[in-house]
Parts: sequence; structure tokens; C-alpha cells
Amino acid sequence: MIRLAAAEHFAGPPGWTWYILFYFYFAGLSGGSYVIASLFRLRGEASDAQVARLGYYTAFVALLPCPVMLILDLGSPLRFWHMLWNTTPDAAGLNFKWWSPMSLGSWALLVFGAFATVSFVDALVRDGRLRWGWVARLLGGVFGKLVALVGTLFALFIAGYTGVLLAVSNQPVWSDTWALGGLFLASGMSGSAALLLFLVRYRTSAEPGTGPLIVSERLYALLELALIVIFVLTLIPAGTLNLAFGFPWFLLWLVTLVGLAPGIGGLITQRLAVTPEGVAVPVEPTASARALATSGLVLLGVFALRAAVIFSAQLR
Repeated sequence: MIRLAAAEHFAGPPGWTWYILFYFYFAGLSGGSYVIASLFRLRGEASDAQVARLGYYTAFVALLPCPVMLILDLGSPLRFWHMLWNTTPDAAGLNFKWWSPMSLGSWALLVFGAFATVSFVDALVRDGRLRWGWVARLLGGVFGKLVALVGTLFALFIAGYTGVLLAVSNQPVWSDTWALGGLFLASGMSGSAALLLFLVRYRTSAEPGTGPLIVSERLYALLELALIVIFVLTLIPAGTLNLAFGFPWFLLWLVTLVGLAPGIGGLITQRLAVTPEGVAVPVEPTASARALATSGLVLLGVFALRAAVIFSAQLR
């Protein structure tokens, strides 16, 4: 029995640092923002276009630190390109390993970066900041929606695969649950909705999208809370609950729950109003100070959740 228990996990942790934490954080926000932006664009309402562009801007900017964080985390940062290209003389070529979550993640990040860049440029053109009319014509119809749809699939992968990467690592806590992929995805979506809710106040043309953003942030928060419960329940039979929620990690989990409070509380106390188009939207105060505080709490909770999961399994 002792031998079996010892064989369940690798003897040594991977030694992931703060660089990986920030990568997981920004990847979740980038992927989540792109998904939300595409949902607004695919819905097709004229008022949704402004929120979609804001989401594409946010996805692109949040993506920029991701490759930097990955490269810095490597022991030899200048050899990062070896993850994409095999330099072995007898096997030179693309280094794509479909069975490796690390390889899949590297390529997905590259492909998603291409889609995020295209959507970013398209948003700049439609806002009149770039005079490339051919981009608007190319991406204005069915092809543009197809680009958004395919980009969304990669965005969902980027936002959630980090949790899957942990789950297949054979580390205590990480490999003792199947909920991390969904948990990281729900957390990223909640944080992205909260971030866009704050940013939309500085883009008045996008304010009609505030109602759907509020509803989505609250629903994502509810889903995240449900997955945290599942995460806890799956760790109990594995005997690693104390690793994930012991001192000082329970403090980070408290911060995570505080970050969920605005969304969950909003669902409980939500008041709805009907727009002239017949759409029910939440009635919310417009004070910028409250918006900043709410978004800040949610984003801090997103960060704390990843910190608790990443470091609790390594610093034991």
C-alpha cells in the first residue's frame, strides 16, 4: 500500500514560478475576452459591434505578456523556439506532438495569437484607426464570422487548457481532480466579463452591452463556484484536500470567494428592466468607483485562485 501511494505522484514538483502564474492569468483573460467578443459579434445586433471590438482589443493586449512569461520561465529562454521547431538532424521540422499538452498548448497559443491579431486589426479598421478598407471588406461578411468562430474555439482552449495541463502532470492536488480545466475556464470567463464591464464605461458607444455583460459575469461566477465545490469533493477521497486548502493557501481561497461575491450576490438581488427592444437587463448603479471596486475584486479572485492551485501542490 505504501508503494502504491508513493507511485501515485511524481517525487518532485515542476518548480513553476511566478512567470507561469502570470501566464495562466493573462491567458485566461485573453481567451475569455475573445470568446465574449465573438459572442457579441456573432449575435449580429448593431449595438453589439462596439462591445465586440472592445473585447478584441482586450484579448490582444492581455495576450502580449503570455509568450514573454513562458520564455522567461524556461531555463534557456533563447531556446523557446525549439518547442515549435525540432533541430535534431534526423528529425528536423515542426515539433508538434499531439499527445503532449505542453506541445499542444504552445501551438494553440501561436494559432490563437494569429486570430487575436487579425481580430485586433479588424477592430482598429472598423474604429477608423487604420485605413485598410480591404480588411473590413474581407472580414465583414460570412468569412469574418467564420474567423471569429474558429478563433473562439482556440480561445476556449487557451483559457481552459492550463488547468488540463496541471491535471495531467501527476502532481498531488493537480492530478487528483478532473475539474481544473473547467474551473480555469469559468474563472477566466468571469474575470474577462468583469474586466470588460469596467472598460465599457470608457467607451460610451459600447454601453448598450453592459446588461448582457453583467448577466454573463454573474453566471460565470456561479459556474466557477460550482466547480470549486466539485474540486473540493474530488480531493477528499484522494486525501489531498489539506494540501490545497491548508495554511496559507486557504487565505488565497478566501480571496477567491470574495471575488465571486459580487457576481453571486448580484444574482440573488438582481433587479431587471426591459429595454425598448424588449430585452430584460439588470438595473445597476453607474458609479465608476463601484465598477472599479467590483471588477478589481473579481480580477483579484481570478489571480488568487490560480496562485492557490499552482503553489499549493509545489510548496509542500
